[in-house]
Amino acid sequence: MKKTLYAIASGCVAGLLAALPTFGQAQLHVGLTSAFNTTLVLDKGLSEDPRYNATPTYNFAPVGLSAGADFGRGFGLQLESILSRQGQVYQIIDATKQVIGERRIELNYLHLPLLLRTFSTGSARTRANFMFGPQLSLLTKGQEIYDQHQRGTLVLPEGEELPAGASEYDPAKRTYVMPAQETTIYSTEAQNAVQQFRKMDLQLALGLGLDIDLGRNLYLSTQIRGNYGFVDVRNEDVINAIKNSTGKQFSSDLFGRRANVLVGAQVGLHWMFGGNRSSLGGSGGVPQR
Repeated sequence: MKKTLYAIASGCVAGLLAALPTFGQAQLHVGLTSAFNTTLVLDKGLSEDPRYNATPTYNFAPVGLSAGADFGRGFGLQLESILSRQGQVYQIIDATKQVIGERRIELNYLHLPLLLRTFSTGSARTRANFMFGPQLSLLTKGQEIYDQHQRGTLVLPEGEELPAGASEYDPAKRTYVMPAQETTIYSTEAQNAVQQFRKMDLQLALGLGLDIDLGRNLYLSTQIRGNYGFVDVRNEDVINAIKNSTGKQFSSDLFGRRANVLVGAQVGLHWMFGGNRSSLGGSGGVPQR
């Protein structure tokens, strides 16, 4: 996966270098964006754990900047900088299937996608666009909190050890009692490296939507945007701990790596220097002479 992402990044950079000789003929644009997303943290361990139930999680990516260049024949490159809130909420479920709390994964990122941009040509005011490329995501803040609101009886998964503070264990039913508690499991502020998050994430970004001309230089972009992470969001020391058969208290969370996933709607307002394609007679990205 990482090799694929690096190959895409190399392709985008190579495309940019190849296009530099014609950069003077390109249409440059800058813009502001915002997005509303469904965010997930894929984790096989938590998904298969009877103590947790994943719920839909929605977050804003309130602020984004973009800058790009459109060349002829429906081709362009775009670099973005996006502040994004992501994560996942897992309900804590007791032995009677009642919700007694939640486990919250809250992550704030600065996304830096480099996107190959293709778009339909012609002089129509509305045009289709498609973008894809690698994305470097820098973690600015993160925490994972276990918040059990009330005392409850929980089911212990196969192969898992009793957590600290558990009592009244029933080996026949594999149930135990946990008191109400709130605990920070992982955090960017943690002193212990095993309890920290990875500071950078490599992702693949995809987008499909429409560009709509609002004036000679102004256009609106609308997209369905998706991101998928290729590395575990937790600190590498966590993975090394499992490889070395230590850190057994984390085993229920580490059946598989954790991957960031985002799918949402992104809207942007952009200024096209020299005029939009519809105002230039559909020149496909290069102003007509």
